[in-house]
Amino acid sequence: MDLPKFLIADSSALEDAIFIAHTEYPRFFLNVSNDEVHWMEDFEKEDREELESQTAQLIEQALDFYDKEMEILD
Repeated sequence: MDLPKFLIADSSALEDAIFIAHTEYPRFFLNVSNDEVHWMEDFEKEDREELESQTAQLIEQALDFYDKEMEILD
C-alpha cells in the first residue's frame, strides 16, 4: 500500500497541537504550532550529518503541505 508522504494528525489529549506526520525515512512528527520535531527513528552518529542537511528541507516541505491543505479547507 502506498502512503502519502505527509499526513495531518491531531489528538484530543493535546488540544492545541496539530501535527504533520512524515511517513518516509526519516519518519517524524512536526508540531505545527511550535515547529517541534519528534523523530520516529533511532539514528547512528554517521547518519546525523545527512539528517541535519535534510531536516530544514523536510520541515519546509511539511509546512508547505500543511498550508496547501488548509487553503483547500477555506
